[in-house]
Amino acid sequence: MSGARDMVSVGVIGTGSIGTDHVHRLASAIAGARVHSVFDVDSPRAAAVAGEVGAVARPSAREVIDDPAVDAVLVASADDSHAEMVLASIDAGKPVFCEKPLAPTVPESLEILAAEEAAGRMLVQVGFMRRYDEGFRSLKSAVGTGAIGQPVTSHCVHRNASSPPGFTSAMSFTSSVVHEIDAMRWLLSEEIVAVTVVRTRTSPLVPEGLRDPQIVLLETESGIVIDAEVFVNCRYGYDVRAELVGSLGAISLDHPSSSTLVLDGARRQVVVADWRDRFASAYQVEIQQWVSAVRAHLSTGEGRPVAEDAATAWDGYAATAVADAAIAALETGECQPVGLERRPVFYAAGL
Repeated sequence: MSGARDMVSVGVIGTGSIGTDHVHRLASAIAGARVHSVFDVDSPRAAAVAGEVGAVARPSAREVIDDPAVDAVLVASADDSHAEMVLASIDAGKPVFCEKPLAPTVPESLEILAAEEAAGRMLVQVGFMRRYDEGFRSLKSAVGTGAIGQPVTSHCVHRNASSPPGFTSAMSFTSSVVHEIDAMRWLLSEEIVAVTVVRTRTSPLVPEGLRDPQIVLLETESGIVIDAEVFVNCRYGYDVRAELVGSLGAISLDHPSSSTLVLDGARRQVVVADWRDRFASAYQVEIQQWVSAVRAHLSTGEGRPVAEDAATAWDGYAATAVADAAIAALETGECQPVGLERRPVFYAAGL
């Protein structure tokens, strides 16, 4: 797998909403990539998506992963299939981009870490796209340069207009707050060691049995406390905000992709409909950097096929461990420690 590469041939597992977005992105907007083959449990949908970009629909995920013509794999299937797909990609020796979560459980995440370490090289990148959003990168810069002094606390908001069918209270952590978990670990360069869930009044407009909104308190190893509100049925749109407060000042991220109209004695600001609108640019940069890293690795045999600043398998495991602790905190009503394993030397660099 060496010599100059003009194109990285990508196999895509999963053609749901985000998987289809990635297929089209790879086919039309990412330099140095082409979609070779796709798989989805919904065979007609996979065939339709494949036909739109000149790819081939395969009858199984393993056939995509094991195809010698596929250089790298993108996993965007159901959460409970991620571990199986990632492990199969590692077994095949192929770089793999896995949408969050890396795996829905801690044991599965640890199995992936063990497999990657046994392979002797990093092959896994996890799709925490906020690391590539200009607004979140400005927060990262403010911390790194010391512009706000020493960080002391943080406030986060994560609101969706509505939750999909079957959404549970626990999924507020595993599917939504998991983004705040990774973003805060990355921004502060610290692990989260404890989680508390504060019970709030449930909105009368949410599906029966769902606790929504919820407040999550995250404590880092140096004692920074982060409060994160998650409200997955806020009704009015997709609203993600973050503020970092330091010893010298504060920096906030508030509707960076919206303009404000001042007219007839009022201010009006549009709130985007969903995450695809809000983070479209971040997804573009994230996938482009992954493809570029894979292409460079395949061409030279050197480096790692994981983009700079990307979430690694360790980051995916850590986020799952914190989300798991949040579920326990919700069930018990008590602060829960995050029982992270000792970080292997293999994953020693960065957060």
